[in-house]
Amino acid sequence: MVRYSWLYVVVMAAVIVGVDLLFFRDHPWERLLANIGIVLVLGAFYLRFFKLS
Repeated sequence: MVRYSWLYVVVMAAVIVGVDLLFFRDHPWERLLANIGIVLVLGAFYLRFFKLS
């Protein structure tokens, strides 16, 4: 699964940029909070399903 870590990072970056451009273009504080939330959710998903034991 380590081979696909770069793909997960690229997908996470694409989700963050997409949400920024679609919903929070003129709202910097909401954008920051949404980005932090996305990183936390996707990080938890990664640790739950992709982390090697």
